[in-house]
Amino acid sequence: MEYNGYEQEYMLQEDEWDRDLLLDPAWEKQQRKTFTAWCNSHLRKAGTQIDNIEEDFRNGLKLMLLLEVISGERLPKPDRGKMRFHKIANVNKALEYITSKGVKLVSIGAEEIVDGNVKMTLGMIWTIILRFAIQDISVEETSAKEGLLLWCQRKTAPYRNVNVQNFHCSWKDGLAFCALIHRHRPDLIDYSKLNKDDPLGNLNLALEIAEKHLDIPKMLDPEDIVNTPKPDERAIMTYVSCFYHAFAGAEQAETAANRICKVLGVNQENEKLMEDYEKLASELLEWICRTTPWLENRTPETTMAAMRKKLEDYRDYRRMHKPPKVQEKCQLEISFNTLQTKLRISNRPAFMPSEGKMVSDITGAWQGLEQAEKGYEEWLLTEIRRLERVEHLAEKFRQKASTHEAWAKGKDELLMLKDYEAASLAEVRALLRKHEAFESDLAAHQDRVEQIAAIAQELKYDQHSSSTYNQLNQCTSACGTSDRTEKLLETIDQLFLEFGKRSAPFNNWMEGAMEDLQDMFIVHSVEEIQNLISAHEQFKATLPEADNERQAILSIYNEVQKIAQSYGISPNLTNIYCTITPAELSAKWDKVKRLVPQRDSALQEELTRQQVNERLRRQFAAQANLIGPWIQTRMEEILHSSADAGGTLEDQMNQLKQYESMIINYKPNIDKMEGDHQLIQESLVFDNKHTNYTMEHIRVGWELLLTTVARTINEIETQILTRDAKGISQQQLNDFRSSFSHFDRKKKGGMETDDFRACLISMGYDLGEAEFARIMSLVDPNGVGLVTFQSFVDFMTRETTETDTAEQVVASFRILAGDKPYILIEELRRELPPEQAEYCISRMPLYPGPDGVPGALDYSAFSSALYGESDL
Repeated sequence: MEYNGYEQEYMLQEDEWDRDLLLDPAWEKQQRKTFTAWCNSHLRKAGTQIDNIEEDFRNGLKLMLLLEVISGERLPKPDRGKMRFHKIANVNKALEYITSKGVKLVSIGAEEIVDGNVKMTLGMIWTIILRFAIQDISVEETSAKEGLLLWCQRKTAPYRNVNVQNFHCSWKDGLAFCALIHRHRPDLIDYSKLNKDDPLGNLNLALEIAEKHLDIPKMLDPEDIVNTPKPDERAIMTYVSCFYHAFAGAEQAETAANRICKVLGVNQENEKLMEDYEKLASELLEWICRTTPWLENRTPETTMAAMRKKLEDYRDYRRMHKPPKVQEKCQLEISFNTLQTKLRISNRPAFMPSEGKMVSDITGAWQGLEQAEKGYEEWLLTEIRRLERVEHLAEKFRQKASTHEAWAKGKDELLMLKDYEAASLAEVRALLRKHEAFESDLAAHQDRVEQIAAIAQELKYDQHSSSTYNQLNQCTSACGTSDRTEKLLETIDQLFLEFGKRSAPFNNWMEGAMEDLQDMFIVHSVEEIQNLISAHEQFKATLPEADNERQAILSIYNEVQKIAQSYGISPNLTNIYCTITPAELSAKWDKVKRLVPQRDSALQEELTRQQVNERLRRQFAAQANLIGPWIQTRMEEILHSSADAGGTLEDQMNQLKQYESMIINYKPNIDKMEGDHQLIQESLVFDNKHTNYTMEHIRVGWELLLTTVARTINEIETQILTRDAKGISQQQLNDFRSSFSHFDRKKKGGMETDDFRACLISMGYDLGEAEFARIMSLVDPNGVGLVTFQSFVDFMTRETTETDTAEQVVASFRILAGDKPYILIEELRRELPPEQAEYCISRMPLYPGPDGVPGALDYSAFSSALYGESDL
């Protein structure tokens, strides 16, 4: 065993002190007593002892014997002569043996020992004590002195009035010695009755009990310790080291308990991760199973309001409800990967979730969710657009049908009359002219009836529109019952007839114009509304010609009035050829003129709305055309950093963390775009020619970016875990990454089976089918045909892993059980912290052996189960 650096430094410091040749008389006295007692505690095993430390080692014989006893090794045969050179030879043999153990002797020569130099002799014995009694004491990789001090501090920490900071003044009142004894043998000392103000009594008590019960000789003089301002550090350390070795069995038990606690801690942490996984998987699956049918239900609502509520619900789902679930799914996969890595590096078998809760099950359910989600928004928008048109057509049908039914009311009854059968020739002629006027009116209405029928057909209102068709057919069939060849002879009748013939089409035109001017319209772009405005301007251009026709028709009626007035005919003549009057024509014309500016205003309002919508489109497109490429660029950077990893894993992690921070800070841009998208949807804007990106494209890309950076960070974390646990160098990891990237030919984040085989062959593996199948079962346990980088690293390092084993844990439990094949509950509670003790008690099966006692527990079966499959 090499002499550690601290002790070399310690001895160099001692060297300077040695050269001063200034040994405090009190310290020399304490060292002489302590070192003599320490040497005798070993020499008595050989049936001898020393009385004077500087005299009894002068011939080297007892010195060599001391070294043989404490080392358990044989030294060279001593020279038996009594001459000075014999003595020097023997002392040199002892010193050479000490040197062979890696100890550097400073200023200590055989001549000084042979001459009885007390200073050199004490220094030599201290060197032996350091090497053989103290050096192996190491707590948490500290040096020997620090390790012994830390051990003392831990053992005495719970005790009042004890504060061990050094190996001199901290021990003067004797309480620290008493605390060490009580900590390991509480039956020997009642610590509660000790008095800090009685240092002599405390020291005498500790030394007497140590000698009587622990076989530790009295190496110190209580009076010297109390009366010396600063007791000798070497003497105290030597005596304290005897306590350490006396309690070695307890230390062994503590070491065993620490190993068990470490193993149990790993299992408890892993079980907590398993429970968390199961809980999160159950909640996520339940949410997916609840949400998927909602997305699959494509039953349309019957009103615009209800469908817009569906759209609002879907928007909330995509903005508020789904994103956390995306994170949960990603976290679930990360937790699963991290857990499997921890299980692998702690020599535990892989975690098998409950049936139906594998990562592949979650992924399958999620794919079903996204399949159901696919096209759902498009279906909603299509239905909203359809309902918008249906409601628009229904209202238009109601308006036109109402106007037409008012015109047709009673006309079929008139046409069914057979009043011509008993009429005179003159009356028949009058009826014929009246019917010709009606035919003209009927022909004018034909186009409007056909418009109504077309709307009804689109709405599938066939039954509703059939009454209109019936009226039309009855009117038409009656036309053949009168002779249309007769002509009116009377001038006034001729004028009335002409008025009727011309006023009916004009009246119909005005009614059509009023319908068109009040017609509801539905447009989705600036171009469409501009087309309507253009058509309206063309209509307005026809108004002067229409006004001329109106005046011409009215002039016919005025002519009748003039004839009647000229020939003294009654002015209250009735026009039997039509029902419309000049006053009604004028009123309708006035209404047409009022509706024209109203239509102008409505069209301009819609133009403004469409221009606003166009601005929304452009605003959304401007963002989308920036955000879409930004997401794509970040994705490529992350994949590039993963594929062409350089530097240390920590460097890669820092770079990925920067990407993650950049992505998180970019989130407000996505939120703003979502807000603009909501405005667009609320305005019923369904298309955008200014960008190829939809909100759904951006959402999917953003979710993928978030999960990709999280998964890549997790991959690096698990590589760091693996590296630290298995001692892989950064260069090895870089080599693994380089090989993996080369054979991940399709850049899918994993090597396909044939590529993995090629990779192994390139690394010198001679693979038969059976061996390759075995390796594949390790690296691809789920049989998906893809070997991930983490699985590849695990495989490449699996054979070199050093971890705790079930056998080591069994051995540790055997120590706590006092070498029994079983352990008792009270022993577990005494040796382990409460949490770990109760963990064992709740899971450890009863010992089945015939040599057991009631309540005995089987620690062997429990230890094996720690490294077996989880019951979760």
